[in-house]
Amino acid sequence: MIDFTKVKLSSLKSRKNKVFSKDFSLPDSDSLGEMIPGILAGKDLKELKEVLRRARKAKSPILWMVGAHVVKCGLGPLLIRLMEERYITHLATNGAAPIHDLEIALIGETSEDVESGIRDGSFGMAKETGEIINQLINSHHERGLGESFGKAILEGHFPHKSQSVFAQAIRNNVTVTVHSAIGTEIIQMHPSYDCAQQSRKTYADFQKMIETVGSLNDKSVVLNIGSGVILPEVFLRSLNISRNLGMKAFGFTTAVFDMERLFRPYENVKHRPTQDGGKGFYFVGQHELMIPLLYWLLLREGEQIDE
Repeated sequence: MIDFTKVKLSSLKSRKNKVFSKDFSLPDSDSLGEMIPGILAGKDLKELKEVLRRARKAKSPILWMVGAHVVKCGLGPLLIRLMEERYITHLATNGAAPIHDLEIALIGETSEDVESGIRDGSFGMAKETGEIINQLINSHHERGLGESFGKAILEGHFPHKSQSVFAQAIRNNVTVTVHSAIGTEIIQMHPSYDCAQQSRKTYADFQKMIETVGSLNDKSVVLNIGSGVILPEVFLRSLNISRNLGMKAFGFTTAVFDMERLFRPYENVKHRPTQDGGKGFYFVGQHELMIPLLYWLLLREGEQIDE
């Protein structure tokens, strides 16, 4: 039998603890930040807020990589305001994001019923979407995809262009890039599609991404929001090329926001890029809840940043 009378005990007061009451939520506070406990993910989110504030004040690159779901679930107005306030200096998206953005700018609606459309092959076959986007892709100017979409919406007849993330990126002089993959976008099923032209222009955007990533420093921030594969892969290759060419892209902060913990965002954004300096965060939750929370902490609370 084990003799528990011989167990060694120590004082609670001398024990090293990880949770302190000073970090608890303050339920009667008028500040949302004070209602978030400074523990675990709450502590991380508050730290990320401060890192973003420092990056903005230092005019350091702040790269946001966003999947299409972020646009189509109604967060575009928040992204636009964050661009206006210089909390985003480069907005990178996958190829589906400009599709939703253009439809919003054109008719104020997007996101079709895929389950219904896939039954008869009508999914992705909206005439206007394919024709407009592919016409922009097929034009012969030398802009990348992001700049092409943004300028076209900003300068064209789009009744809801004020809600277009791409148009407002151009208006606010924010770099905007689109990183497409063949076989993943509805416009590639349309007869007007030109694969060579899209490949050329998304490659131009890849070069812009490398320029931004190569300029990252110890005050910079990279966020990946809702892209499980494409943008984490593009980012890692951009970082590798930058370092291969001697650019000192080290020491920056990264953060992933997604609805579940995924391999590529964890490895290619949070872990691998910061293993030799910097810090990575990972936040799990619905985008339509987490991004407004981050927005509020940045723009509605805390000490004002000197211009």
